[in-house]
Amino acid sequence: MDDFAKEIKAEAKKKNLPGLAFVMIAPNQDTRFEFYGKTEKSGTAIDKETVFRLASVSKTFTAAFMAQQVRDKKLTWKNSLKELLPDYKFDNYTDTPILLQHIIGQSTGFIPNAYDNLIEANYKLPRVLHHLEKLDSLCKPGICYTYQNTFFGVLEEYYRLQKTTFAEEITKSIIVPLKMPTASVGRDALMASKKWAKPHAAIDKNKWVSVKVKNNYYKYSPAAGVNASAADIEIWLKAMLLEYPDVIDKNMVDSLTKTRVKTKRELNRREWRKQLKDAHYGLGWRIYNMDDIEIVYHGGWVQGYRADVAFSPQLGVGYALLMNAESNSINKLTAQFWKKQIEAYQVTAAIGVE
Repeated sequence: MDDFAKEIKAEAKKKNLPGLAFVMIAPNQDTRFEFYGKTEKSGTAIDKETVFRLASVSKTFTAAFMAQQVRDKKLTWKNSLKELLPDYKFDNYTDTPILLQHIIGQSTGFIPNAYDNLIEANYKLPRVLHHLEKLDSLCKPGICYTYQNTFFGVLEEYYRLQKTTFAEEITKSIIVPLKMPTASVGRDALMASKKWAKPHAAIDKNKWVSVKVKNNYYKYSPAAGVNASAADIEIWLKAMLLEYPDVIDKNMVDSLTKTRVKTKRELNRREWRKQLKDAHYGLGWRIYNMDDIEIVYHGGWVQGYRADVAFSPQLGVGYALLMNAESNSINKLTAQFWKKQIEAYQVTAAIGVE
């Protein structure tokens, strides 16, 4: 880990990154944190409580919240979109309706990233959902992997009709019970944080400039609205590794990490492909078979931020890397981390066998 910490900081320096935070959970060890850089050029140093946008890593929080709602019998995975939003018609197959599990499991059957361009153009959420009604399907729900952001707006709209908000409900059901010190939902919450990492975009090779926080994907908070610090992510990883069973129990994690639809394109990821044997999407998480070790993973990317969060139930290891810049270095670093972890595990196992 000392060597890997040096690698992270060397890469950050090489790419002139504004800032990052690294978290590692391992059995019988104190959580390892590493930090680099500042919130912005004239800002404060990144530390344990500096808040970042998680972007699509938010989907892991949403999945856990939905699993909790199912456990508590407030919803079921079989709830159809027609039941959630009766005034909309998304179904193209009368015999196979789109269900809640298809939204969370990225298997609605619609063309991937449907109408993300309308999110980025700041169309109002109901208008985007009505556009989805006009689309034909690529396959029946639950059959093929079709990654979406817009469909998560169904949950935003559902809770609005319940006279509350998704942000309020996930905060009181997940964030508060887990006692996350700085986690929040929404742009205003991010900018109200005591310490938060400003977003940075590239203006040239290894040159970054601070940019404004865009609100477009925040309007789809179940897809991309959660903010968190390294301190919060430590708790999140421990929760996924079953250290908070009163909030997130084993049955919930098992349902989220069950392989459901194959994600063939993931097998071609440049930094991963030599080790990846198989790749699926579960519910809110990707599930990788990396040299016969299961890695549960999700990445996030919005303007100015990148995030990777992953854990291995078999190894008992959790990992997160948060950046306030859109750097592809995160792909290499995350893959290298798991490669080193698995190599160490294999060596240890071989010694144990002997």
